[in-house]
Amino acid sequence: MRSHRTARHRLAAAGFAVLFAATLTACGSSGASTGSTGPAALKWASSYFPTHWDPVVSGSGAQFRELALVYASLTRTDETGKAVPDLAASWEYNTAGDQVTFHLRPGLKFSDGEPVDAAAVKAAIERAKTQKNSALFGDLTSIKEVTATGLDVVVALSQVDHQIPQLLGQRVLQVASPKAAADPAKLDQNPIGAGPFTITQLVPGTKAVLKKNPDYWDAANIHIDTVELVSAPDSSTVVSGLQTGVYNFADIVPAQADAAKKAGLDVFVQPGFNAANISLNVNKAPFDNPKVVDAVRHAVNREEFVDKLSFGYGEATDQPFPEGYIAYDKQSKDKYPYDPEKARRLLAEAGVKAGDIKLDLVIPDAQPAAEIVQSQLAAVGITLNIKVDKNWSKPFFAKQLTLSLYGTTGRDSAVQTLTAHFGPNGPLNLSSPYEPEGFEAAVKKVRETPLEAPGYPEVLRAATRAGLESRALVFTYAAPNLIAKSKTISALPKNPAHIDWTGVTISGR
Repeated sequence: MRSHRTARHRLAAAGFAVLFAATLTACGSSGASTGSTGPAALKWASSYFPTHWDPVVSGSGAQFRELALVYASLTRTDETGKAVPDLAASWEYNTAGDQVTFHLRPGLKFSDGEPVDAAAVKAAIERAKTQKNSALFGDLTSIKEVTATGLDVVVALSQVDHQIPQLLGQRVLQVASPKAAADPAKLDQNPIGAGPFTITQLVPGTKAVLKKNPDYWDAANIHIDTVELVSAPDSSTVVSGLQTGVYNFADIVPAQADAAKKAGLDVFVQPGFNAANISLNVNKAPFDNPKVVDAVRHAVNREEFVDKLSFGYGEATDQPFPEGYIAYDKQSKDKYPYDPEKARRLLAEAGVKAGDIKLDLVIPDAQPAAEIVQSQLAAVGITLNIKVDKNWSKPFFAKQLTLSLYGTTGRDSAVQTLTAHFGPNGPLNLSSPYEPEGFEAAVKKVRETPLEAPGYPEVLRAATRAGLESRALVFTYAAPNLIAKSKTISALPKNPAHIDWTGVTISGR
């Protein structure tokens, strides 16, 4: 039997621990620092305040970072992007690789007093797979059956899949109390989990007040007593709100970073899997012609996106992964370089004259990226009409649009990122059920390869390479998540795409 018995991961690096040793010395269960005069209060202004607090409905978009205040998961992600213990202390695969057993920590309970046991995890997985409005069922297709015995969760798989520990983390399996989840609509307004904090007040769409959960498994390393999470007002006022102390933590866009620094705030650059793309529907004209698709590929100047949109924090990319990440494929880099003359030549070979192609570019809100795409394609003879539709998501996910823009935050499992973009049922594949030739076989091989196997990185990159043969997406640029915070808040662990409060302190209150 192959084992993955992982000791509890300590997220704070040695330098981090030394830097904040003085403030931690006087920390009791309340997390108060030396010289503090009150509870450690986090005041977070968010531009993506959750519309849903039921993790099954909220899905795996950016809001999972806020729901993680309330909910814990089977696994979590460390600073290298690997799965480490959370509610599950350890896990192990059977020899065949088609079954994984998670061993839960003993003595845990949800904030309503219900036990965190295997039955609760089984209920969470099954609800995510079957609830009518679940946003997660597509991520759990490998799971055939879940068996619960005491604190052991046995997950039987429909295929060999060594990605499951990566998958069942904060993005896809935030575990709610089964008693509370029996009424999903009520859970949506009164979230009950086993995470580091519990909600004491919730004003839907506006404000959430939370307090430290003394029953959280790692409560000793949570040094924040209260959290006030509010929906950010107009972005132009966020920095001034941080300056005046209305907030002490806020997500910001690159255009605000310089002002935040000048205001004496820390700008935390959080690594992530963000990547913007142009989504094409190859099932509709004119993109059913490969030459037209290739023309679009060569018409895109990625550096213009970086120069105009990222304010020095982004980079050009033609992949859904950042360069240096294990799934990034160097062989595929710059396969379709910016070459407008070649784009015009390809259109001519396709029998298309300048002005023949006129399309709607449908997007959810006005955004500069749309104007850049419009300008770049106009330069090669393709005319775009930018159409803003606040209900854009319905036709996008129904695969009814011909052309759109999308930005992804990725997944902790690289395979899930790939299948979401390039798979026949991928939610981010506007051309479903189209998939590039060889992609399914390449992904199958990744699933069959243990993550610790020496050949795993190359097998994974081969799957990325196969996915990038897709004609349905043209990636443009990538940017990290940016957070402006008061200097009274200590450094955060740089876990890719996650906000982790382990070891974080607030001083000088």
